[in-house]
Amino acid sequence: MASPGSHSPRVDSLVPALPSDAPADGLVRHVRRFFEIEALGGILLVACALTALIWANSPWRESYQALWQTRFGFEIGGFALFKPLLLWINDGLMAVFFFVVGLEIKREARVGDLASPRKAALPVLAALGGMAAPAGIYLLLAPGHSLAEVGWGVPMATDIAFALGVLLLLGKRVPLALKLFLTAVAIVDDIGAVLVIALFYTERIAWAALAAAALLFLALRLLHWLRVRRALGYAVLGALLWLAVLKSGVHATVAGVLVAMAIPVYRSLDTRAFLARSRAILDLFEGSARPEALDRPTIDQREAIRELELTCEHAETPLARFEYALHPWVTFVILPLFALANAGVSLDGGPMALLLDPVSLAIIGGLVLGKPIGIFGMSWLAVRLGLTELPEGLGWRQVLGASCLAGIGFTMALFIAGLAFGDGPYLDVAKVGILTASLIAALVGVTVLLTAKGSQDPSGTGGGA
Repeated sequence: MASPGSHSPRVDSLVPALPSDAPADGLVRHVRRFFEIEALGGILLVACALTALIWANSPWRESYQALWQTRFGFEIGGFALFKPLLLWINDGLMAVFFFVVGLEIKREARVGDLASPRKAALPVLAALGGMAAPAGIYLLLAPGHSLAEVGWGVPMATDIAFALGVLLLLGKRVPLALKLFLTAVAIVDDIGAVLVIALFYTERIAWAALAAAALLFLALRLLHWLRVRRALGYAVLGALLWLAVLKSGVHATVAGVLVAMAIPVYRSLDTRAFLARSRAILDLFEGSARPEALDRPTIDQREAIRELELTCEHAETPLARFEYALHPWVTFVILPLFALANAGVSLDGGPMALLLDPVSLAIIGGLVLGKPIGIFGMSWLAVRLGLTELPEGLGWRQVLGASCLAGIGFTMALFIAGLAFGDGPYLDVAKVGILTASLIAALVGVTVLLTAKGSQDPSGTGGGA
């Protein structure tokens, strides 16, 4: 999936390229386009994870731990909030990540692959299988100790950036239908992850703070009802909601999804009104031109440009505009920073000892085996029962390959591991299991997809491979 901000090939073919004002502009555009490729987000995550792993096991390991434990915050009147840098990332910046996840969920539910019950059935059922099977395998393999069993939510999560990044690296070998299928599965998976975090990894509830969060959410919905489109009101109320959820005992990242649910999905101008207004503005722009100075805009042209910008804004939904603006920050700043802060695990106890720990093996089993068993198995069963059908051009071996790639847990798995194990003895073990499982899942998924050409549909239902 191209990042928001990337250009459509169809648009590029129909619209002349923008001129360069300087020799470096062409290079800047190429670099910007490169950074807009979704696969780069996965590459950057890998680079940050490796950096964290090397740093945490280098002679400078103490500086790694000290950096993330540095405390800072603010105090207003009698209210003070000070946290280690690690928690500002995990509780604060990751709330922005979950806000973008919430926007994606809402978009898909309104106009995407989850909007139609018939189309949504396949990814929804596949995702449910892909959450239940990993959790079941984890509980089957994990030692019978409460501290270990609490990690059942870790292998349930899929890292959509990594999984889609791997798919995109395969280029035209992968049909668009498979990318859409994996995206829809991952979005439903994200819904499950949010519910797991809210319901099962909340130790205590501060009811007064939770009531304040409920009132703030109602205030956000009021902005939606009043058709407020500006970001400022949502940002202020969203920040207060984050603070209330943080103090309630529910994990603060849940606030991001709640704010996303209040963002409007309507636009002020429909297609006909947008075209009429835009043409009138362009006519004004053309009529105000001075033949002797076409490179210098007139006052009327400047005003026309501003009006055209405002018209374009009203023809777009606030949800799409916010997602467009935040997606690059999440992909290239927040998630890499999260990986850098959380992937560092000390291997002093011996990497094999950590890898062969039952908790690590349970996570590996859940992600590497549970994800494909759950996603592929539930998909095949749903099609066989006639509940849904495979998208045209999609074959079962390709579904199997995507199911294996869904075992790349990484970001979400590390996040839930931090909630499940805290600073306990199993956290480093869980990190090793997650990193190992993600690597295995990526290699197996790529191998399956590279051999998918010419495979047959075992059920006789749906497309061939």
